[in-house]
Amino acid sequence: MTTDTPARLLQLLSLLQTPREWPGGELSERLGVSRRTVRRDIDRLRELGYPVQATKGADGGYRLVAGTALPPLVLDDEEAVAIAVGLRAGAGHAVAGVDEASVRALAKLEQVLPSRLRHRVSTLQAATTPLTSGDGASIAPETLTVMASSIAGRERLRFAYRSGDGTPSRRLTEPYRLVSTGRRWYLVAYDLDREDWRTFRVDRVAEPFATGARFAHRELPTGNAAEFLRQSMYRRQETYTYDVTFAAPAAFVAARVPAWVGAPEPVDEHSCRLRASSGDAVDWLAIRIAMVGCDFTVHEPRELVDYVRELGARLSRAGEVPETDGT
Repeated sequence: MTTDTPARLLQLLSLLQTPREWPGGELSERLGVSRRTVRRDIDRLRELGYPVQATKGADGGYRLVAGTALPPLVLDDEEAVAIAVGLRAGAGHAVAGVDEASVRALAKLEQVLPSRLRHRVSTLQAATTPLTSGDGASIAPETLTVMASSIAGRERLRFAYRSGDGTPSRRLTEPYRLVSTGRRWYLVAYDLDREDWRTFRVDRVAEPFATGARFAHRELPTGNAAEFLRQSMYRRQETYTYDVTFAAPAAFVAARVPAWVGAPEPVDEHSCRLRASSGDAVDWLAIRIAMVGCDFTVHEPRELVDYVRELGARLSRAGEVPETDGT
């Protein structure tokens, strides 16, 4: 019999989070308490925000249903390990669609993960070879979680940084946001030594350390981290303004291109047009557009039109099967 009320509530919550209906008698037997105590505990969970639904009947069943907000979850060891491994794999390889929210979730989970489970996660991660897309560099998940925690806690972040030409430096920053482009992660932060906003490629960051020193919120010049990153990238490298018509609905295309690229405009219910700018190389743009998964027409720039034609001819030749004489 569980006499500790908080412990009993956690045990009851763990049972109710299993997707099934629990008869009152079975809960009473599992917890070693009376049905009246079960009913009181159910009322306590409801007061805490857990939407427990009761069904009428001889035994009075209970089920945890969807509510207007997500209450805290109770995870067993296997569930916690599965979630941590999945988040670390996505965070470490800049998979499209895995953004800062996923990294924040990973930071919260690893903060409370028991050492025995942390070891299991690390062991499984080390024994797994992920399949990734694009040419994004691999990143240690711990780097992202330290950054995410510093952003959430508004703690100054110190780290070693290697610039594009290999020049090393030490940076003290006030981290603002993490931004994923689908291939790479970037940190948008205020650089205290340079007294200006900067963007940092996370795969060039080493030894990130949250100093514990708090800072007051600063307003980003653009008001949006993704827009600031886009402008910063365009200032540093040659950019292309491209114009592409896709033979697919706008919703289909929007789900397959990064949100920071921009939204495709519907032409009709079967096609859409995307006009955007990019600092990516022409060859990468061509591949990225082709990976949307539908027919398309490139209108501009001329460099992209020429490359798509060249690539198409090359792929056609690669798919030709040599004729044989049948011998």
